[in-house]
Amino acid sequence: MKSRYFSIGEYPQGTPERGVFTLNETELPELADGQVRVHNAWLSVDPYMRGRMSGVTTYIDPFALDAPLEGAAVGHVIASRDDRFREGDRVVHMGGWRDIAQLPGDALQPLPDIDVPAQAFLGVLGMPGMTAWTGLNVIAGMGNGDNVLVSAAGGAVGSLAVQLAKAKGGTVVGIAGTPEKRAWLEAHDVVAVDYRDKDTATLTADLQAACPEGFDVYYENVGGVCLEAALNTLRVGARIAVCGMIAHYNDDAPAPGPSNLAMVLIRRARMQGFIVFDHWEHYPRFLEEVGPLVSAGRIDYEETVVEGLEHTPDAFLDLFQGANQGKMLVRL
Repeated sequence: MKSRYFSIGEYPQGTPERGVFTLNETELPELADGQVRVHNAWLSVDPYMRGRMSGVTTYIDPFALDAPLEGAAVGHVIASRDDRFREGDRVVHMGGWRDIAQLPGDALQPLPDIDVPAQAFLGVLGMPGMTAWTGLNVIAGMGNGDNVLVSAAGGAVGSLAVQLAKAKGGTVVGIAGTPEKRAWLEAHDVVAVDYRDKDTATLTADLQAACPEGFDVYYENVGGVCLEAALNTLRVGARIAVCGMIAHYNDDAPAPGPSNLAMVLIRRARMQGFIVFDHWEHYPRFLEEVGPLVSAGRIDYEETVVEGLEHTPDAFLDLFQGANQGKMLVRL
């Protein structure tokens, strides 16, 4: 059986060009003992993948050149030499950017028994959803009545974060860059603030108008002007959960730090970066809490779906243009 997959032949500088991605085809070897063959149905593309294209080891190894790229995927088993998996089983794994994945059984997890579409386990009930929940609850210690600010609030992580924060009863403000995303936030009773083409002073004033009391929790996804403005609007004892800084992922040189970092001292704030994989032991608790809400339709989630394996790089590059409403997915 053949498998088609994407690879990169060099580590790009700055924003990757479409031509850096190559679609390949290979004949898969016979299954070895303990291996499973999966036909992928849905692929995830995520901003963190840009860091893996840098050639530098951070919290995760870089992608290997000329080898299949990796990412979360869901599919069904089409052949197995692992007694834990049978033909037809639905699974989630990290063998994305390809149509057929052949992996050790230990690299697969059965889809949880929750009545939601399979692709939800790549988004609202997968890594993005778990990331939103972890940042608010484990890192920031969000409490009842906290005022919460979320940047990239229309994305896969931010859109769940604002809904979880709303349940705590405080003012929730979402920073988003398109009218469509801001309309979605407002429809969910979240105060929406635009950040495009604004300097720190202007964005600070807009955030202060949105929540004059200031923020107890800031969920950081962007960096840059969003971080500087957020620092200006913290309450004493605020907590900042740093999930990502997508504004800088394609920078050619190190970005300057916030000019007002002293606000962390002045507001006696705590700022902590986190990687969700370090907290995966909480995933069952997350599923227990959020899974029934999603199944019952009490958590709304958006998906942007791109059709076809051949368009996976386009879906990935669109992330950096803010083209996704909610989770960006590729359907095979």
